[in-house]
This record gives sequence, C-alpha cells and structure tokens, in this order.
Amino acid sequence: MITANNYYRNVFGHKMYKASISLNVTCPNRDGSKGSGGCIFCSEGGSGEFASHFEEPIKEQIEKAVSQVRNKAGNDAGYIAYFQSFTSTYCSPCYLEKALVEASSCEKIEAVSVATRPDCLSDEIIEVLKRQVERMPLFVELGLQTASDKTAGLINRCYKTEEYPKAVARLKDAGINVITHIIFGLPGETKAMMMDTVRLCVDSGSDGYKFTCLYVLKNTPLEKLFFENKVEILEMEEYFDIVEDAVRMLPDNAVVHRFTGDGPKKILIAPEWTKNKRQVINYVNRRFGL
Repeated sequence: MITANNYYRNVFGHKMYKASISLNVTCPNRDGSKGSGGCIFCSEGGSGEFASHFEEPIKEQIEKAVSQVRNKAGNDAGYIAYFQSFTSTYCSPCYLEKALVEASSCEKIEAVSVATRPDCLSDEIIEVLKRQVERMPLFVELGLQTASDKTAGLINRCYKTEEYPKAVARLKDAGINVITHIIFGLPGETKAMMMDTVRLCVDSGSDGYKFTCLYVLKNTPLEKLFFENKVEILEMEEYFDIVEDAVRMLPDNAVVHRFTGDGPKKILIAPEWTKNKRQVINYVNRRFGL
C-alpha cells in the first residue's frame, strides 16, 4: 500500500493539492434518466460542497481553489484540477473536452481528476479521456461505494455492480489511472460485505482507493432514516478496524488516496467524531504509521 502523498511525490516530484471545480452536470439517478433524488447520502451539492460553482469559468474556479490553500501549500506544490461535483462525464463529449483543455492550460495544474460513475462512460467520452491522457496525467474516480446490488438499491445508486469491472477495464485500456470510492457502514452491510467490495476492486484492477465512512448530511433521504433509528453509524475505532482489514487486502502498489473523508460541518449530522479533522488525521497517522 502506498499513500497518496508518497505516490504524488514519486510521480510529480513534490506535494500535490486538489483544486476542486464543478461542471454544469447532474447525475442519471437525479434527473429521471435512471432515478430521482440521487444517492440517499448525497447532499444538494452532489458531493461537491468544497468545489466552486459551475457558473464561474474553469480558470476562475481553479484560481479560487488554489488561493485557498496557497499559504499551506507553498510555492513548490503542484495542483490537480478535480472535477468533483455530481457525475462529470454525464454531459456531451464536446463540453467535457473543452473543460479539460481549459483546466489543463491553467498555471500550476499538473494533472486532472474526473469524478464519475461506471455507467456514464460512453465510447465517445472514453476517446475524450484518452486525448486528455496525452496532455497530462489523468485520474478517473469511480463512485462504486458497494459491490452489493441489494445495498445499491437501498442507496438509490441506479446501476448494477457488473458495470464497474467493465468500466475499469475500458479505462485502463485507455491508459487512465482508476481510483475507486468505497463507503463503509452503508445500511444493512456486514463487514464481510464491505470486504467483498474491496475484493471486487482489487480483482478489477483499481489503481487507487478512497475509503470513507457513511455520513449523514442535512436534507438528505439518509437523514430521515437516521432519525428513525434505521441506520447505525460507525464509531471511529470500529470504522478504522474495517479500514485496516481493507488495506491488508490491497496489493503493494495500490494507492490509498483517502482513509476517510470529512463532511461539511454546516450540514453534517453524524458521525460526530469526524468533525475534529486534526484529531482524526493524527489518529490515522499513528495507527497506519504514516
């Protein structure tokens, strides 16, 4: 297992920071194409609460994101243009390519990362992504969350798990680095089910992993289930016990880009332990020897 910091230093020669940006897109489980309401844990911002608004030009979004971390990053850091909100490939190929080209031309941007889902990768979109690889390193982040189709139905994911390994294979054939998002603690999931998700990702050849616990955010369908006591939220030790077992399953060259996330405090209901980001980071560093 390799940490993201070490991986970026090996590839780029210095520390890298994400500049989160948005496109004018939605998701097929929001607009009625496959479903409505989005995933039950997803807020109105579509997992892009830390990104700028899509109405601003790409260059301005990146400049704003960079300015927010410049003092911490220093002059030697590089940046990844991170198309974070909603499903960034759920759009026309021309629109996506224009955005990728614009992001790639911005000062200090050395790589691009695109968040999407396995069922939104048409042949035309794959060709756009292949051309981006020729400009600079590209990461495609796939929101799998779980390998269980039963759980996927509960969270309103609106695509079958069989789509995931197919998507990974097509992306890797195009020379693209694949990062997979996994959520631990989804409703009704046992630890064995969570490990099944990790195993699927490993078997499919995912290059990187983003683990997170299940968050309850305000104004989401999950909030209602939480207050009806239909959802149990993992405590910190319990969650990181699962993460530790997951990490043991990864090949030596796998990159862990995230051990857990941090939800926006203004709309975060649970788990409470995630609100103290510094405490969580220190715990992760001690437990995993980082």
